[in-house]
Amino acid sequence: MRPEILTPLFASLKGLPGVGPKTVVLYDRLLEGANPVAGVEARIVDLLFHLPVSVIDRRHTPKIGEAVDGAIATIRVTVAEHRAPPRGSRAPYKVIAFDETGDLTLVFFSARADWLTKLLPEGETRWVSGRVEWFNRSPQMVHPDFVATEAEFATLPLVEPVYPQTEGLSSKAIARTVRHALDRLPHLPEWQDPDWLAKRKFPDFGSALRALHHPEGPLDETAEDPARERLAYDELLAQQLTLALVRASAKHLPKAPRFATGVLTTKIRDALPFSPTGSQEAAIDDIRADLAKPERMLRLLQGDVGSGKTLVAVMAAAMAVEAGGQAAIMAPTDLLARQHARSIAPLAEAAGIPWAILTGREKGREREAILEGLASGAVKILIGTHALFQGPVEFADLALAVVDEQHRFGVHQRLALTSKGRATDLLVMTATPIPRTLMMSSFGDLDVSRLTEKPAGRQPIATRLASSERMGEIVESLARAIANGQKIYWVSPLVEESETSDLAAAEARFEELTMVLGPVVGLVHGRMKAEEKDAAMRAFKEGDTRLLVATTVIEVGVDVPDATIMVIEHAERFGLAQLHQLRGRVGRGTEASSCLLVYKGPLGETAKARLEIMRATEDGFVIAEEDLRLRGGGEVLGTRQSGLPGFRVARLDRHGDLLAAARDDARLILARDPTLATPRGEALRVLLHLFDQDRGIRLVEAG
Repeated sequence: MRPEILTPLFASLKGLPGVGPKTVVLYDRLLEGANPVAGVEARIVDLLFHLPVSVIDRRHTPKIGEAVDGAIATIRVTVAEHRAPPRGSRAPYKVIAFDETGDLTLVFFSARADWLTKLLPEGETRWVSGRVEWFNRSPQMVHPDFVATEAEFATLPLVEPVYPQTEGLSSKAIARTVRHALDRLPHLPEWQDPDWLAKRKFPDFGSALRALHHPEGPLDETAEDPARERLAYDELLAQQLTLALVRASAKHLPKAPRFATGVLTTKIRDALPFSPTGSQEAAIDDIRADLAKPERMLRLLQGDVGSGKTLVAVMAAAMAVEAGGQAAIMAPTDLLARQHARSIAPLAEAAGIPWAILTGREKGREREAILEGLASGAVKILIGTHALFQGPVEFADLALAVVDEQHRFGVHQRLALTSKGRATDLLVMTATPIPRTLMMSSFGDLDVSRLTEKPAGRQPIATRLASSERMGEIVESLARAIANGQKIYWVSPLVEESETSDLAAAEARFEELTMVLGPVVGLVHGRMKAEEKDAAMRAFKEGDTRLLVATTVIEVGVDVPDATIMVIEHAERFGLAQLHQLRGRVGRGTEASSCLLVYKGPLGETAKARLEIMRATEDGFVIAEEDLRLRGGGEVLGTRQSGLPGFRVARLDRHGDLLAAARDDARLILARDPTLATPRGEALRVLLHLFDQDRGIRLVEAG
C-alpha cells in the first residue's frame, strides 16, 4: 500500500489548473517512460522530476546604448511610435522605443495592431526583455520574451528555467504547470540520516526540489549544487536499497549445498589444448565455493572480449552436474546460442555430459525429445535463448542458470530466470566492460568475478583510423590481404539506404565490394532468416568467403579464430562499448590482427576523443570508464534500451561518490532494520514509492 501522504503526487496531471484532456496528452508524450506502468497517464510526481536543463537570465539590465549584440537584455524604455506595415504587406510591425542613450526597434511578425497598441501604448514606460541584435549601428529586438509595466516587472522572475519540451508544449507552459504541481508537494518525513545531511549541507527534499525548479542563476553542470546532490542521493539510495532487498530476498531462499566432486571438470581440463588463466581459475574457485553454500549463488562474471568466459561457464555447468543437478546456459540471440553450443559440445562430450540446444528453431519430435530429456534428468546441460525460461520447459533439477550478455535482458529479470528450479544458483556473464559506478548501480545485488587476462596465444590488435575519402586505397589493401589468405569482417551500420541518412548500407556495400573483389564476399544482417545467417557464417568460417559484410549482428559472441582484420565503417557513429565489442571479433587466434576505423569527417570533439581512445588502448575496463565520462550515465552501454537504470536526477559520471555512500548506507539500514519498521524505515518506504522502487516495497512486505 502506498503511504497516504503520497496520494497527491501520484494523481494525474489532469487535476492541475490549465491541464485539460487535450493538454494532458501532450504531457503524457513529454513524460513518456517516467511512469513504470505502461499506458498510464503522467503523474504529478513525474512532472516534478522533469527538471530544467538551462535558464534564461534576464538580470542584465543595460541602457539601450550599452546592450551587447547577441546577448539577452532587459531594458526600461519609453514607447515613441508604432509603424504598422501597409495592408497586405508581409513586412513586420515595428515599435520604436527609446531611453536617454538611444532608440530600440521592437520587431513583430504577423502581429495584430490592436493587440500591440494595448501592449505598448505610445508615451508609456515598459520593460522589454529579449535578444538584442545590432544592424547598421541600430539595435533591435525581435519578438521580446516579455513586455511588462513597472508594477508587473517587480513580480517577474529574472532567471527563468528552460525545460525539455515536446511539440505543443512550450517551456513557459511547462514552468506554469510545474508551479501548480509544487503547490501539491506535501511535507514528507525525512528518510536521510541527520548527521549525513549536516555533513553534506543538504536541504530537505521539498526545499531541494523547489530550488531546482526555481534556479537563481545559470545552471553549472560542473559545480556542486547541494539541492541537486540531495535529490541524486535520494534516488541512488532508493535504488541501492531495492537492490539490497532483492539480494537479501534471493539469498534468503534455503538451498541444499551442492558439492562438486571434480570428476567431470578434470576430464574437461584434460581435453583443453591450453591451461586456464589465473583469473579463470579464481572465478572457477569462486563458483565452486558458492555452489557449496546453503544460500543461492548470485554472481556476475565480468570479462573483457576474448577473456574466456565460455570456459568458466562450462566448468560451472559441469560442477552443477557433478553435484547431481542440471545446468542451463542462456544467450540473447539464436546466433550466439549456437556459437556457445559449438564451443561447449566437444568439452561436454569429452566429459561424457549429455547436452542439448533449444531455441525457436527446434520443432516437432526433436523438441519433444529434448523436453522429455530435461524433465527426466537425462539432459544435463541445456543451451538456448531466453525461451528456455518460458512455456513448457521443465527441468528435473535445475541447479545452475548461466545468463550470457546480462545487460541485454534487464535488471529485474534475474529472479524470474531461476523460477524453473528450487533456489537455483545464478551466474550472469557480460563481455561488456562495466564502469565501477555502473557496476554498483546495476549489479549491486551480485557478487563479482573478473577475468582480467586474455588466454595464452591471443594477439594484440593494431588499431588505425582512416578517412572514408581513402576508400579506394582501403579496398585495394583488403584485396592484397585476401590474396594472402586472410579473413576480414566489414561492419556497416545500416541494412539498407535510408532517406534520412547518408550512411553506407550493408547491402549496398556488399554489392560494391563483390564487384571489385569477386565472389569471396559474404553478407549477414539482422533481417536475414536464421538459416541464411548460419549459412553465411559457415561459409566465412570454412573459407568459402573471405570478407564478411555485416551489421552489428556480429557484435557479440561470433568466433572465427582465423579472422584477422576488422573494418568498421562510419566508426564515428558507434559508441565506445560497441566499437570495443566489434574489435574483439578479431585477435582470437595466433595471427597478428588489425582493426581499421573508417570515419567520415569532419569529426566532432566527442567522436574524435572516442576514436583516439580506441587507438590508444585495448583495455576494455579503461574504455568503459572513458565511455561513461564522454557520454554520461544515461546512455553508456545503451542503457536506455537494455534495462539498466536510467536515472531522473543522478548522473553516474558525476555522482560516483554518492553512489558508493548510498550502497554502504543501504546495507547498514537493512542490517539494523531488515523490515523497515523503525521511524526511519517507515520514511524510507515513502522514498521507495517516490522513486517507483515498488519491487523493494513488495519484498519488505513479503518478509
